[in-house]
Amino acid sequence: MRVMAQMAMVMNLDKCIGCHTCSVTCKQAWTNRSGTEYVWFNNVETRPGQGYPRRYEDQETWEGGWELNRKGRLQLRAGGRFKNLLTIFASPKMPSIDDYYEPWTYDYSVLTDAPSQEHTPVARPRSLITGEDTAITWSANWDDDLGGSTMLDQDPVLAKVSDTVKLSYEQTFMFYLPRICEHCLNPSCAASCPSGAIYKRAEDGIVLVDQDRCRGWRKCVTGCPYKKVYFNHRTGKAEKCTFCFPRIEVGLPTVCAETCVGRLRYIGLVLYDADRVLEAAAVEDPHDLLEAQRSVLLDPNDPAVARAAEEAGIPFDWMKAARRSPIWSLVNTYRVALPLHPEYRTMPMVWYIPPLSPVVDVVAETGEDAEAADNLFAAIDTLRIPVEYLAELFTAGDPGPVTDVLKKLAAMRSYMRDLNMGREGDPSIPGAVGMSAQDMEAMFRLLALAKYDERYVIPPAHAEQAHNLEELATECSLDYEGGPGMGGSGPFGEGSGTGTPLAVENFRALQDRQTSGGVADTTETGARVNLLNWDGRGVAPGMFPPRAEPTGPAEPDTDTGPRPNPRPDPEAR
Repeated sequence: MRVMAQMAMVMNLDKCIGCHTCSVTCKQAWTNRSGTEYVWFNNVETRPGQGYPRRYEDQETWEGGWELNRKGRLQLRAGGRFKNLLTIFASPKMPSIDDYYEPWTYDYSVLTDAPSQEHTPVARPRSLITGEDTAITWSANWDDDLGGSTMLDQDPVLAKVSDTVKLSYEQTFMFYLPRICEHCLNPSCAASCPSGAIYKRAEDGIVLVDQDRCRGWRKCVTGCPYKKVYFNHRTGKAEKCTFCFPRIEVGLPTVCAETCVGRLRYIGLVLYDADRVLEAAAVEDPHDLLEAQRSVLLDPNDPAVARAAEEAGIPFDWMKAARRSPIWSLVNTYRVALPLHPEYRTMPMVWYIPPLSPVVDVVAETGEDAEAADNLFAAIDTLRIPVEYLAELFTAGDPGPVTDVLKKLAAMRSYMRDLNMGREGDPSIPGAVGMSAQDMEAMFRLLALAKYDERYVIPPAHAEQAHNLEELATECSLDYEGGPGMGGSGPFGEGSGTGTPLAVENFRALQDRQTSGGVADTTETGARVNLLNWDGRGVAPGMFPPRAEPTGPAEPDTDTGPRPNPRPDPEAR
Protein backbone atom coordinates (compact mmCIF):
# COMPACT_ATOMS: atom_id res chain seq x y z
CA MET A 1 0.00 0.00 0.00
CA ARG A 2 1.49 3.31 -1.15
CA VAL A 3 -0.48 6.11 0.51
CA MET A 4 -0.69 9.45 -1.26
CA ALA A 5 -2.76 12.58 -0.68
CA GLN A 6 -5.18 14.11 -3.15
CA MET A 7 -7.11 17.38 -3.11
CA ALA A 8 -10.64 16.71 -4.35
CA MET A 9 -13.94 18.52 -4.83
CA VAL A 10 -17.63 17.60 -4.58
CA MET A 11 -20.40 19.69 -6.17
CA ASN A 12 -24.01 19.42 -5.04
CA LEU A 13 -25.97 19.92 -8.26
CA ASP A 14 -29.21 20.30 -6.32
CA LYS A 15 -27.99 23.74 -5.20
CA CYS A 16 -26.55 25.15 -8.45
CA ILE A 17 -28.63 28.09 -9.75
CA GLY A 18 -26.61 28.65 -12.92
CA CYS A 19 -25.46 32.17 -12.05
CA HIS A 20 -21.98 31.61 -13.61
CA THR A 21 -20.28 33.56 -10.83
CA CYS A 22 -17.69 30.80 -10.56
CA SER A 23 -16.92 31.09 -14.28
CA VAL A 24 -16.52 34.87 -14.17
CA THR A 25 -14.27 34.94 -11.11
CA CYS A 26 -12.11 32.12 -12.47
CA LYS A 27 -11.85 33.97 -15.78
CA GLN A 28 -10.68 37.14 -14.06
CA ALA A 29 -8.19 35.29 -11.87
CA TRP A 30 -6.59 32.94 -14.39
CA THR A 31 -7.52 33.53 -18.04
CA ASN A 32 -7.69 37.27 -18.58
CA ARG A 33 -4.45 37.33 -20.57
CA SER A 34 -3.72 37.54 -24.25
CA GLY A 35 -4.21 34.20 -25.98
CA THR A 36 -6.74 32.90 -23.44
CA GLU A 37 -9.80 34.79 -24.64
CA TYR A 38 -11.68 31.58 -25.45
CA VAL A 39 -10.38 29.66 -22.42
CA TRP A 40 -12.70 28.93 -19.49
CA PHE A 41 -11.10 26.79 -16.79
CA ASN A 42 -14.52 26.76 -15.11
CA ASN A 43 -17.76 26.77 -17.07
CA VAL A 44 -21.37 25.96 -16.19
CA GLU A 45 -23.25 23.88 -18.72
CA THR A 46 -27.01 23.48 -19.02
CA ARG A 47 -28.01 19.85 -19.43
CA PRO A 48 -29.16 18.55 -21.84
CA GLY A 49 -26.89 20.47 -24.16
CA GLN A 50 -23.87 20.25 -26.39
CA GLY A 51 -21.39 21.26 -23.71
CA TYR A 52 -18.20 23.25 -24.06
CA PRO A 53 -16.50 22.69 -26.42
CA ARG A 54 -19.33 21.36 -28.55
CA ARG A 55 -19.96 17.63 -28.14
CA TYR A 56 -16.79 17.11 -26.11
CA GLU A 57 -18.24 13.84 -24.79
CA ASP A 58 -18.20 12.26 -28.25
CA GLN A 59 -15.02 10.22 -27.79
CA GLU A 60 -15.58 8.40 -31.08
CA THR A 61 -14.64 11.71 -32.66
CA TRP A 62 -12.13 13.20 -30.21
CA GLU A 63 -10.50 9.98 -28.94
CA GLY A 64 -10.00 11.17 -25.37
CA GLY A 65 -9.38 9.08 -22.27
CA TRP A 66 -8.44 5.42 -21.92
CA GLU A 67 -9.79 2.15 -23.26
CA LEU A 68 -8.97 -1.52 -22.76
CA ASN A 69 -7.06 -3.29 -25.50
CA ARG A 70 -7.48 -6.92 -26.46
CA LYS A 71 -5.21 -8.00 -23.62
CA GLY A 72 -7.31 -6.14 -21.07
CA ARG A 73 -4.67 -3.46 -20.53
CA LEU A 74 -5.20 0.27 -20.53
CA GLN A 75 -4.23 2.22 -23.62
CA LEU A 76 -4.98 5.73 -24.83
CA ARG A 77 -7.87 5.99 -27.23
CA ALA A 78 -5.75 8.21 -29.44
CA GLY A 79 -3.05 5.53 -29.70
CA GLY A 80 0.09 4.47 -27.90
CA ARG A 81 3.62 5.86 -27.94
CA PHE A 82 4.44 4.65 -31.45
CA LYS A 83 1.38 6.29 -33.00
CA ASN A 84 2.02 9.46 -31.04
CA LEU A 85 5.59 9.54 -32.32
CA LEU A 86 4.50 9.08 -35.93
CA THR A 87 1.95 11.89 -35.69
CA ILE A 88 3.91 14.25 -33.45
CA PHE A 89 4.19 16.90 -36.16
CA ALA A 90 0.62 16.40 -37.38
CA SER A 91 -2.32 18.28 -35.97
CA PRO A 92 -3.99 15.96 -33.44
CA LYS A 93 -7.73 15.39 -33.20
CA MET A 94 -8.88 18.38 -31.23
CA PRO A 95 -11.75 20.88 -31.31
CA SER A 96 -11.35 23.88 -33.57
CA ILE A 97 -12.07 27.46 -32.59
CA ASP A 98 -15.59 26.97 -33.99
CA ASP A 99 -16.16 24.14 -31.51
CA TYR A 100 -15.13 26.46 -28.69
CA TYR A 101 -16.22 29.86 -30.01
CA GLU A 102 -14.59 32.78 -31.73
CA PRO A 103 -13.96 35.30 -28.94
CA TRP A 104 -15.25 38.79 -29.57
CA THR A 105 -15.56 42.20 -28.05
CA TYR A 106 -17.52 45.30 -29.00
CA ASP A 107 -16.21 48.39 -30.73
CA TYR A 108 -17.07 50.66 -27.82
CA SER A 109 -15.30 53.64 -29.38
CA VAL A 110 -18.24 53.95 -31.78
CA LEU A 111 -20.39 54.70 -28.74
CA THR A 112 -18.00 56.80 -26.68
CA ASP A 113 -16.63 58.92 -29.54
CA ALA A 114 -19.79 59.26 -31.66
CA PRO A 115 -20.93 62.84 -32.32
CA SER A 116 -24.45 64.02 -31.58
CA GLN A 117 -26.77 62.51 -34.16
CA GLU A 118 -30.36 61.56 -34.79
CA HIS A 119 -29.87 57.80 -34.58
CA THR A 120 -28.24 55.89 -31.74
CA PRO A 121 -24.89 54.44 -32.81
CA VAL A 122 -24.36 50.70 -32.63
CA ALA A 123 -21.24 48.96 -31.30
CA ARG A 124 -20.72 45.98 -33.55
CA PRO A 125 -19.03 42.82 -32.27
CA ARG A 126 -15.48 42.36 -33.49
CA SER A 127 -13.44 39.19 -33.49
CA LEU A 128 -10.51 39.15 -31.05
CA ILE A 129 -8.69 36.89 -33.49
CA THR A 130 -9.00 38.75 -36.79
CA GLY A 131 -10.13 42.17 -35.58
CA GLU A 132 -12.88 42.19 -38.20
CA ASP A 133 -16.63 42.46 -37.69
CA THR A 134 -18.13 39.09 -36.80
CA ALA A 135 -21.48 37.46 -36.14
CA ILE A 136 -21.96 35.96 -32.67
CA THR A 137 -23.10 32.37 -33.12
CA TRP A 138 -21.71 30.46 -30.12
CA SER A 139 -20.06 30.87 -26.73
CA ALA A 140 -19.02 28.89 -23.66
CA ASN A 141 -22.52 29.10 -22.11
CA TRP A 142 -24.65 29.36 -25.24
CA ASP A 143 -26.97 26.52 -24.14
CA ASP A 144 -27.88 28.40 -20.98
CA ASP A 145 -31.45 27.62 -19.82
CA LEU A 146 -32.46 26.07 -23.16
CA GLY A 147 -32.83 22.72 -21.41
CA GLY A 148 -32.53 20.70 -24.58
CA SER A 149 -35.53 22.28 -26.24
CA THR A 150 -33.70 23.12 -29.48
CA MET A 151 -30.66 20.87 -29.55
CA LEU A 152 -31.67 17.43 -28.32
CA ASP A 153 -30.01 15.77 -31.29
CA GLN A 154 -26.67 17.43 -30.45
CA ASP A 155 -26.19 16.02 -26.92
CA PRO A 156 -24.03 12.85 -27.09
CA VAL A 157 -25.31 11.70 -23.68
CA LEU A 158 -28.96 12.16 -24.55
CA ALA A 159 -28.48 10.21 -27.76
CA LYS A 160 -27.78 7.11 -25.67
CA VAL A 161 -31.07 7.31 -23.78
CA SER A 162 -33.35 8.84 -26.40
CA ASP A 163 -35.62 5.81 -26.37
CA THR A 164 -36.47 6.30 -22.69
CA VAL A 165 -36.81 10.07 -22.64
CA LYS A 166 -39.91 11.80 -23.95
CA LEU A 167 -38.95 14.73 -26.14
CA SER A 168 -42.14 16.76 -26.05
CA TYR A 169 -41.47 20.36 -25.10
CA GLU A 170 -43.71 20.41 -22.02
CA GLN A 171 -41.70 17.56 -20.54
CA THR A 172 -38.29 19.02 -21.32
CA PHE A 173 -35.94 18.88 -18.34
CA MET A 174 -32.80 20.81 -17.44
CA PHE A 175 -30.19 21.21 -14.73
CA TYR A 176 -26.82 22.90 -14.39
CA LEU A 177 -23.48 21.12 -14.50
CA PRO A 178 -20.41 23.15 -13.40
CA ARG A 179 -17.15 21.72 -14.76
CA ILE A 180 -13.46 22.19 -14.02
CA CYS A 181 -10.43 19.99 -14.62
CA GLU A 182 -10.97 16.67 -12.88
CA HIS A 183 -7.36 16.40 -11.58
CA CYS A 184 -7.60 12.68 -12.21
CA LEU A 185 -5.71 9.91 -10.45
CA ASN A 186 -4.96 8.39 -13.87
CA PRO A 187 -4.75 11.49 -16.12
CA SER A 188 -4.74 10.71 -19.82
CA CYS A 189 -3.58 14.24 -20.63
CA ALA A 190 -0.29 13.59 -18.82
CA ALA A 191 0.14 10.24 -20.57
CA SER A 192 -0.47 11.90 -23.96
CA CYS A 193 2.17 14.63 -23.59
CA PRO A 194 5.31 13.77 -25.63
CA SER A 195 7.49 16.22 -23.70
CA GLY A 196 6.28 15.24 -20.22
CA ALA A 197 5.17 18.79 -19.45
CA ILE A 198 1.95 17.75 -17.66
CA TYR A 199 2.56 16.23 -14.26
CA LYS A 200 0.67 15.36 -11.09
CA ARG A 201 2.04 16.98 -7.94
CA ALA A 202 3.23 14.37 -5.51
CA GLU A 203 2.14 16.27 -2.39
CA ASP A 204 -1.52 16.98 -3.22
CA GLY A 205 -2.33 15.40 -6.60
CA ILE A 206 -3.03 18.66 -8.45
CA VAL A 207 -2.34 18.25 -12.19
CA LEU A 208 -0.33 21.12 -13.69
CA VAL A 209 1.48 22.09 -16.89
CA ASP A 210 5.21 22.81 -16.77
CA GLN A 211 5.36 25.85 -19.03
CA ASP A 212 9.11 25.51 -19.59
CA ARG A 213 8.84 21.94 -20.88
CA CYS A 214 5.67 22.39 -22.95
CA ARG A 215 6.41 22.46 -26.68
CA GLY A 216 2.87 22.96 -27.92
CA TRP A 217 2.31 19.49 -29.40
CA ARG A 218 -1.36 19.72 -28.28
CA LYS A 219 -1.59 15.97 -27.76
CA CYS A 220 -2.89 16.70 -24.27
CA VAL A 221 -5.94 18.43 -25.73
CA THR A 222 -6.77 15.24 -27.59
CA GLY A 223 -5.98 13.00 -24.63
CA CYS A 224 -8.21 14.82 -22.12
CA PRO A 225 -11.75 13.41 -22.52
CA TYR A 226 -13.22 16.36 -20.62
CA LYS A 227 -11.47 18.84 -22.97
CA LYS A 228 -10.21 20.91 -20.06
CA VAL A 229 -6.73 21.46 -21.49
CA TYR A 230 -6.46 24.47 -23.76
CA PHE A 231 -3.88 25.78 -26.21
CA ASN A 232 -2.69 29.37 -25.84
CA HIS A 233 -2.00 30.48 -29.41
CA ARG A 234 -0.07 33.51 -28.16
CA THR A 235 2.52 31.65 -26.12
CA GLY A 236 2.33 28.31 -27.92
CA LYS A 237 1.76 26.53 -24.59
CA ALA A 238 -0.95 24.35 -23.08
CA GLU A 239 -2.90 25.72 -20.11
CA LYS A 240 -5.44 24.19 -17.75
CA CYS A 241 -7.17 24.60 -14.41
CA THR A 242 -4.62 24.80 -11.61
CA PHE A 243 -7.04 24.09 -8.75
CA CYS A 244 -5.91 27.54 -7.54
CA PHE A 245 -2.80 25.94 -6.04
CA PRO A 246 -1.42 29.23 -4.62
CA ARG A 247 -4.59 29.51 -2.53
CA ILE A 248 -4.64 25.82 -1.62
CA GLU A 249 -1.06 26.04 -0.34
CA VAL A 250 -2.11 28.62 2.25
CA GLY A 251 -5.32 26.81 3.23
CA LEU A 252 -7.80 28.81 1.12
CA PRO A 253 -10.40 27.27 -1.23
CA THR A 254 -10.34 27.74 -4.98
CA VAL A 255 -11.71 30.97 -6.41
CA CYS A 256 -14.70 29.17 -7.94
CA ALA A 257 -15.60 27.62 -4.59
CA GLU A 258 -14.98 30.82 -2.59
CA THR A 259 -17.34 32.85 -4.75
CA CYS A 260 -20.03 30.19 -5.32
CA VAL A 261 -23.40 31.77 -4.59
CA GLY A 262 -25.16 28.47 -3.94
CA ARG A 263 -22.42 27.16 -1.61
CA LEU A 264 -22.53 23.89 -3.50
CA ARG A 265 -18.79 23.11 -3.59
CA TYR A 266 -16.87 21.12 -1.03
CA ILE A 267 -13.07 20.79 -0.99
CA GLY A 268 -11.05 18.40 1.11
CA LEU A 269 -8.11 16.05 1.27
CA VAL A 270 -8.46 12.33 0.65
CA LEU A 271 -5.93 9.52 0.84
CA TYR A 272 -5.60 6.87 -1.83
CA ASP A 273 -3.53 3.80 -2.60
CA ALA A 274 -1.37 4.70 -5.58
CA ASP A 275 -0.53 1.04 -6.20
CA ARG A 276 -4.17 0.22 -6.98
CA VAL A 277 -5.01 3.04 -9.39
CA LEU A 278 -4.18 1.19 -12.60
CA GLU A 279 -5.88 -1.98 -11.38
CA ALA A 280 -9.06 -0.06 -10.57
CA ALA A 281 -9.03 1.84 -13.86
CA ALA A 282 -8.65 -1.41 -15.82
CA VAL A 283 -11.69 -3.30 -14.50
CA GLU A 284 -13.45 -4.92 -17.41
CA ASP A 285 -17.08 -3.97 -16.77
CA PRO A 286 -17.62 -0.17 -16.94
CA HIS A 287 -20.40 -0.52 -14.36
CA ASP A 288 -17.76 -1.65 -11.83
CA LEU A 289 -15.65 1.48 -12.26
CA LEU A 290 -17.54 3.45 -9.60
CA GLU A 291 -16.93 0.93 -6.84
CA ALA A 292 -13.37 0.37 -8.04
CA GLN A 293 -12.66 4.07 -7.75
CA ARG A 294 -14.24 4.27 -4.32
CA SER A 295 -12.13 1.31 -3.19
CA VAL A 296 -8.93 3.14 -4.13
CA LEU A 297 -9.68 5.80 -1.52
CA LEU A 298 -8.39 4.90 1.93
CA ASP A 299 -10.16 5.30 5.26
CA PRO A 300 -8.14 7.92 7.21
CA ASN A 301 -9.52 6.52 10.49
CA ASP A 302 -7.98 3.10 9.84
CA PRO A 303 -4.86 2.65 12.05
CA ALA A 304 -3.10 0.69 9.29
CA VAL A 305 -3.67 3.56 6.85
CA ALA A 306 -2.41 6.05 9.44
CA ARG A 307 0.80 4.08 9.92
CA ALA A 308 1.35 3.77 6.17
CA ALA A 309 0.69 7.49 5.73
CA GLU A 310 3.25 8.33 8.42
CA GLU A 311 5.81 6.11 6.71
CA ALA A 312 5.04 7.87 3.41
CA GLY A 313 5.85 11.24 4.98
CA ILE A 314 2.33 12.67 5.09
CA PRO A 315 2.26 15.26 7.92
CA PHE A 316 0.11 14.64 10.97
CA ASP A 317 -1.99 17.77 10.44
CA TRP A 318 -2.79 16.53 6.93
CA MET A 319 -4.02 13.29 8.45
CA LYS A 320 -6.28 15.27 10.77
CA ALA A 321 -7.63 17.16 7.75
CA ALA A 322 -8.27 13.88 5.91
CA ARG A 323 -10.35 12.64 8.86
CA ARG A 324 -12.45 15.84 8.75
CA SER A 325 -12.68 15.85 4.96
CA PRO A 326 -16.19 16.39 3.56
CA ILE A 327 -15.06 14.54 0.43
CA TRP A 328 -14.51 11.26 2.25
CA SER A 329 -17.87 11.63 4.00
CA LEU A 330 -19.85 12.32 0.83
CA VAL A 331 -18.06 9.75 -1.34
CA ASN A 332 -17.53 6.75 0.94
CA THR A 333 -19.43 7.31 4.20
CA TYR A 334 -22.78 8.53 2.85
CA ARG A 335 -22.06 7.40 -0.74
CA VAL A 336 -24.03 10.19 -2.41
CA ALA A 337 -21.25 11.68 -4.60
CA LEU A 338 -20.53 10.22 -8.05
CA PRO A 339 -17.68 10.85 -10.55
CA LEU A 340 -18.26 12.40 -13.97
CA HIS A 341 -17.95 9.86 -16.79
CA PRO A 342 -16.03 7.10 -15.00
CA GLU A 343 -16.05 5.15 -18.28
CA TYR A 344 -13.18 7.36 -19.45
CA ARG A 345 -11.07 5.45 -16.89
CA THR A 346 -9.14 8.54 -15.78
CA MET A 347 -10.33 8.24 -12.14
CA PRO A 348 -11.66 11.81 -11.85
CA MET A 349 -11.40 13.55 -8.50
CA VAL A 350 -14.24 16.03 -8.96
CA TRP A 351 -17.44 14.34 -7.79
CA TYR A 352 -21.11 15.31 -8.14
CA ILE A 353 -24.27 14.84 -6.10
CA PRO A 354 -27.11 14.34 -8.63
CA PRO A 355 -29.99 16.84 -8.61
CA LEU A 356 -33.25 15.93 -6.90
CA SER A 357 -35.25 19.17 -6.81
CA PRO A 358 -37.98 18.39 -9.39
CA VAL A 359 -39.22 15.35 -7.44
CA VAL A 360 -41.28 17.44 -5.04
CA ASP A 361 -43.05 19.21 -7.89
CA VAL A 362 -43.84 15.88 -9.52
CA VAL A 363 -45.51 14.58 -6.37
CA ALA A 364 -47.28 17.83 -5.53
CA GLU A 365 -48.97 17.90 -8.94
CA THR A 366 -50.77 14.65 -8.05
CA GLY A 367 -52.34 16.19 -4.94
CA GLU A 368 -50.40 13.91 -2.60
CA ASP A 369 -48.10 14.86 0.27
CA ALA A 370 -44.98 15.94 -1.57
CA GLU A 371 -42.67 15.25 1.40
CA ALA A 372 -43.92 11.79 2.41
CA ALA A 373 -41.17 9.20 2.08
CA ASP A 374 -43.28 6.61 0.25
CA ASN A 375 -44.42 9.17 -2.29
CA LEU A 376 -40.90 10.43 -2.86
CA PHE A 377 -39.52 6.93 -3.34
CA ALA A 378 -42.24 6.11 -5.85
CA ALA A 379 -41.56 9.32 -7.79
CA ILE A 380 -37.86 8.63 -8.33
CA ASP A 381 -38.55 6.62 -11.47
CA THR A 382 -40.76 9.34 -12.96
CA LEU A 383 -38.51 12.34 -12.40
CA ARG A 384 -38.41 15.04 -15.05
CA ILE A 385 -34.65 14.51 -15.00
CA PRO A 386 -34.53 10.87 -16.11
CA VAL A 387 -32.40 8.55 -14.04
CA GLU A 388 -31.07 7.04 -17.26
CA TYR A 389 -29.62 10.39 -18.32
CA LEU A 390 -27.93 10.91 -14.95
CA ALA A 391 -26.57 7.37 -15.13
CA GLU A 392 -24.91 8.10 -18.48
CA LEU A 393 -23.19 11.05 -16.86
CA PHE A 394 -22.11 9.60 -13.53
CA THR A 395 -22.17 5.78 -13.52
CA ALA A 396 -21.32 4.66 -17.08
CA GLY A 397 -24.99 3.96 -17.74
CA ASP A 398 -25.83 1.96 -14.59
CA PRO A 399 -29.03 3.45 -13.08
CA GLY A 400 -28.73 1.50 -9.80
CA PRO A 401 -26.22 3.73 -7.95
CA VAL A 402 -27.99 6.88 -9.16
CA THR A 403 -31.34 5.61 -7.90
CA ASP A 404 -29.76 4.77 -4.53
CA VAL A 405 -28.37 8.31 -4.20
CA LEU A 406 -31.67 9.94 -5.14
CA LYS A 407 -33.54 7.77 -2.63
CA LYS A 408 -31.11 8.79 0.12
CA LEU A 409 -31.65 12.46 -0.73
CA ALA A 410 -35.42 11.97 -0.82
CA ALA A 411 -35.34 10.11 2.50
CA MET A 412 -33.28 12.89 4.06
CA ARG A 413 -35.80 15.47 2.87
CA SER A 414 -38.75 13.53 4.29
CA TYR A 415 -37.06 12.63 7.58
CA MET A 416 -35.78 16.14 8.28
CA ARG A 417 -39.20 17.60 7.43
CA ASP A 418 -40.64 15.79 10.46
CA LEU A 419 -37.85 17.05 12.74
CA ASN A 420 -38.14 20.62 11.52
CA MET A 421 -41.89 20.52 12.10
CA GLY A 422 -41.35 19.48 15.72
CA ARG A 423 -42.38 15.89 15.22
CA GLU A 424 -40.40 12.82 16.17
CA GLY A 425 -38.47 11.40 13.25
CA ASP A 426 -39.49 8.08 11.77
CA PRO A 427 -36.43 5.76 12.04
CA SER A 428 -37.83 3.53 9.29
CA ILE A 429 -37.16 6.27 6.71
CA PRO A 430 -33.34 6.29 7.03
CA GLY A 431 -33.49 2.52 7.55
CA ALA A 432 -35.14 2.12 4.17
CA VAL A 433 -32.02 3.48 2.47
CA GLY A 434 -29.50 1.70 4.68
CA MET A 435 -28.68 4.62 6.97
CA SER A 436 -29.09 5.33 10.65
CA ALA A 437 -30.93 8.35 11.99
CA GLN A 438 -27.64 9.83 13.27
CA ASP A 439 -25.97 9.43 9.87
CA MET A 440 -28.92 11.03 8.10
CA GLU A 441 -28.88 14.03 10.42
CA ALA A 442 -25.12 14.38 9.95
CA MET A 443 -25.51 14.20 6.16
CA PHE A 444 -28.23 16.85 6.31
CA ARG A 445 -25.98 19.14 8.31
CA LEU A 446 -23.15 18.70 5.80
CA LEU A 447 -25.33 19.24 2.73
CA ALA A 448 -27.58 22.01 4.04
CA LEU A 449 -26.05 23.72 7.08
CA ALA A 450 -22.29 23.25 6.82
CA LYS A 451 -20.21 26.26 7.79
CA TYR A 452 -17.22 27.57 5.89
CA ASP A 453 -14.61 25.49 7.71
CA GLU A 454 -16.77 22.38 7.29
CA ARG A 455 -17.15 22.78 3.53
CA TYR A 456 -13.47 23.59 3.01
CA VAL A 457 -11.05 21.42 4.98
CA ILE A 458 -7.77 22.39 3.33
CA PRO A 459 -4.49 21.82 5.16
CA PRO A 460 -1.92 24.46 4.22
CA ALA A 461 1.53 23.60 2.94
CA HIS A 462 3.45 22.15 5.86
CA ALA A 463 5.76 24.37 7.91
CA GLU A 464 8.83 22.37 6.95
CA GLN A 465 8.19 23.24 3.29
CA ALA A 466 7.86 27.00 3.79
CA HIS A 467 11.57 27.63 3.34
CA ASN A 468 11.54 25.83 0.00
CA LEU A 469 8.60 27.92 -1.18
CA GLU A 470 10.43 31.18 -0.51
CA GLU A 471 13.61 29.92 -2.15
CA LEU A 472 11.88 29.69 -5.53
CA ALA A 473 13.27 33.10 -6.46
CA THR A 474 16.75 31.65 -6.87
CA GLU A 475 15.81 28.62 -8.95
CA CYS A 476 13.47 27.74 -11.73
CA SER A 477 10.08 26.98 -10.23
CA LEU A 478 9.59 24.17 -12.71
CA ASP A 479 12.89 22.32 -12.34
CA TYR A 480 11.96 20.01 -9.50
CA GLU A 481 9.22 17.48 -8.90
CA GLY A 482 6.13 19.00 -7.37
CA GLY A 483 6.96 22.58 -8.36
CA PRO A 484 4.09 25.03 -8.81
CA GLY A 485 4.16 24.36 -12.53
CA MET A 486 2.53 27.37 -14.09
CA GLY A 487 5.60 29.61 -14.15
CA GLY A 488 5.43 33.35 -13.76
CA SER A 489 6.55 36.41 -15.66
CA GLY A 490 9.69 36.16 -17.71
CA PRO A 491 11.55 38.00 -20.43
CA PHE A 492 8.56 37.74 -22.76
CA GLY A 493 5.59 38.40 -20.53
CA GLU A 494 3.18 36.26 -18.55
CA GLY A 495 3.76 32.54 -18.43
CA SER A 496 7.42 32.48 -19.45
CA GLY A 497 10.69 32.25 -17.57
CA THR A 498 11.45 32.11 -13.88
CA GLY A 499 8.55 32.58 -11.50
CA THR A 500 8.13 35.10 -8.74
CA PRO A 501 8.10 33.29 -5.36
CA LEU A 502 4.44 32.60 -4.67
CA ALA A 503 4.92 32.79 -0.93
CA VAL A 504 5.81 36.48 -1.06
CA GLU A 505 4.01 37.82 -4.13
CA ASN A 506 1.19 40.18 -3.24
CA PHE A 507 -1.90 41.10 -5.20
CA ARG A 508 -0.45 44.31 -6.65
CA ALA A 509 2.61 42.45 -7.95
CA LEU A 510 0.36 39.86 -9.54
CA GLN A 511 -1.80 42.56 -11.10
CA ASP A 512 1.24 44.38 -12.50
CA ARG A 513 2.53 41.13 -13.90
CA GLN A 514 -0.73 40.25 -15.66
CA THR A 515 -1.50 43.71 -17.04
CA SER A 516 1.96 44.65 -18.21
CA GLY A 517 1.86 45.87 -21.78
CA GLY A 518 5.53 45.26 -22.50
CA VAL A 519 8.21 42.76 -21.71
CA ALA A 520 8.75 41.75 -18.11
CA ASP A 521 11.67 43.05 -16.11
CA THR A 522 14.22 40.30 -15.56
CA THR A 523 16.74 42.36 -13.65
CA GLU A 524 15.90 40.90 -10.26
CA THR A 525 15.26 37.30 -11.32
CA GLY A 526 18.11 37.05 -13.80
CA ALA A 527 16.02 34.95 -16.18
CA ARG A 528 17.50 33.82 -19.45
CA VAL A 529 16.07 34.83 -22.81
CA ASN A 530 14.31 31.80 -24.26
CA LEU A 531 12.94 32.15 -27.78
CA LEU A 532 10.74 29.10 -27.26
CA ASN A 533 8.81 31.09 -24.65
CA TRP A 534 8.49 34.28 -26.69
CA ASP A 535 4.91 35.51 -26.92
CA GLY A 536 5.70 38.45 -29.18
CA ARG A 537 5.48 41.17 -26.57
CA GLY A 538 8.42 43.41 -27.40
CA VAL A 539 12.15 42.78 -27.36
CA ALA A 540 13.81 41.86 -24.09
CA PRO A 541 17.32 42.96 -23.04
CA GLY A 542 19.75 40.30 -24.15
CA MET A 543 17.74 39.16 -27.15
CA PHE A 544 20.26 40.83 -29.46
CA PRO A 545 24.00 41.50 -28.78
CA PRO A 546 24.82 45.05 -27.65
CA ARG A 547 26.22 47.51 -30.15
CA ALA A 548 30.00 47.88 -30.16
CA GLU A 549 31.34 51.14 -28.67
CA PRO A 550 33.24 53.37 -31.15
CA THR A 551 37.03 53.03 -30.80
CA GLY A 552 38.10 56.21 -32.66
CA PRO A 553 38.51 59.73 -31.23
CA ALA A 554 35.39 61.30 -29.86
CA GLU A 555 33.59 63.76 -32.11
CA PRO A 556 33.72 67.41 -30.97
CA ASP A 557 30.66 68.76 -29.24
CA THR A 558 29.06 71.22 -31.67
CA ASP A 559 26.04 71.95 -29.50
CA THR A 560 26.45 75.56 -28.31
CA GLY A 561 22.90 76.05 -27.14
CA PRO A 562 21.87 76.62 -23.53
CA ARG A 563 22.06 73.64 -21.24
CA PRO A 564 19.45 72.91 -18.58
CA ASN A 565 20.42 73.69 -15.04
CA PRO A 566 21.18 70.63 -12.91
CA ARG A 567 18.64 69.65 -10.29
CA PRO A 568 19.48 71.55 -7.08
CA ASP A 569 20.82 69.51 -4.22
CA PRO A 570 18.57 69.95 -1.18
CA GLU A 571 21.50 69.23 1.15
CA ALA A 572 23.41 72.22 -0.29
CA ARG A 573 20.98 74.58 1.40
